[in-house]
Amino acid sequence: MRHDLLTEVFHMAFQTLRTNKVRSALTILGVVIGVMSIVGMTSLVRGLDESLQDSIRQLGPRSIFVARFSGMSLGEGGDFRSLIRRPNLTLGDADAINRAPSIALADVTFGIGGPPQLERVSYRGERTKPLQVLGTTENFLRVTVVDLHYGRFFTASEVERRRPVVVLGQTAYQVIFEPGGIDPIGKTIRVGPDDYTIIGVTGPRASPGGFNVGVDDFVVIPESTYRKNFGIKDVRFPFGRGFSMQAMMITAVAHDDVPMSEAIIDVEEVMRIRHGLTLDQPNDFDVLTQDAVLTLFGQISDATFLALLVLSSIALLVGGIGVMAIMMITVTERTREIGIRKALGARRREILMQFLTEAVTLTLAGGVIGVAFGAAIGVGVHLVTGFPLALPWWTFAIGLSFSTAVGVFFGMVPAVRASRLDPIEALRYE
Repeated sequence: MRHDLLTEVFHMAFQTLRTNKVRSALTILGVVIGVMSIVGMTSLVRGLDESLQDSIRQLGPRSIFVARFSGMSLGEGGDFRSLIRRPNLTLGDADAINRAPSIALADVTFGIGGPPQLERVSYRGERTKPLQVLGTTENFLRVTVVDLHYGRFFTASEVERRRPVVVLGQTAYQVIFEPGGIDPIGKTIRVGPDDYTIIGVTGPRASPGGFNVGVDDFVVIPESTYRKNFGIKDVRFPFGRGFSMQAMMITAVAHDDVPMSEAIIDVEEVMRIRHGLTLDQPNDFDVLTQDAVLTLFGQISDATFLALLVLSSIALLVGGIGVMAIMMITVTERTREIGIRKALGARRREILMQFLTEAVTLTLAGGVIGVAFGAAIGVGVHLVTGFPLALPWWTFAIGLSFSTAVGVFFGMVPAVRASRLDPIEALRYE
């Protein structure tokens, strides 16, 4: 098709749409809603996804986590009843891992990896909500992303002697001491039934997605003090008998010059030997790394994104059906015009291109408006609620591509019908 003729076809298509403004607006409404949903939800979902991935990356690229069981096992289809019957981790496990040649340091943390120890913190009549009590060693700050804002962390001597010292998380500090401008260092507080002396306060931790999910709702005490005061919990589920379940996790940090794959193999070998597993028996513990968690989360995120994309496409499907219906009506109304054009020498492909261009122009205009509205919704939600936001260029490309594809697919039938009209019969049409 010649360039000047193609330009004329586009001009006629735009002129027709401009003449029927109300009809055109109602026709593209479904397309606008569909594209707006795709762009809006994609921007919010991807924003949350990036925020959560940033939080996961804070685990540390050289850290290896050993747990009785975790969400990885459940995500891979593990049976919960079998998982909860796995043996508890022990301090001996951590000590053995610490002696592995590829491991620079291994630390234990009680209070995670199982039923948490929740206790209220109180001081002179002020009380917090139940906070998680963690028991760990003097190496805690070396294997986590927690920083100290005030005071110090406990020493190896304090751990060995089971000293009643505590390091507060930001929640306890902000509730009890910050409003009155009180220096917490050296103060005696009650954590549950026992008294502790405050020696430090941790800084605020990044919250996944920017939400208040309680990442600072904790206090830290020496692991020896934790075992003395809280011990091992006896857990009972509705099925089966009660069993001993210790909330404990081991964190190992690999040497900088050792590949992570080698360090993971060493950790697994140590644990399998200590648990007496044969070659044909699977691990009765979980080994996690930052990369493994990111991979699992990426699979879940991609599946969620695809599901949202399919749901949003339903509105585009409805909009496309509306476009086809309106274009069929348009072809009927302009039968005589088509006959005149054919009588003057217009070819079938030119008629086809004209009506197809009208359909694509309709849906593309809906796509542009939908992209603008979807981005505005995402930005608005972000400004009002602080929900994380991401607007990658491919989000707009998906919206515009989908709208164009809808125009081509649903505009083809009426365009073909128009191009096949017999000119004599068309001229007789009233």
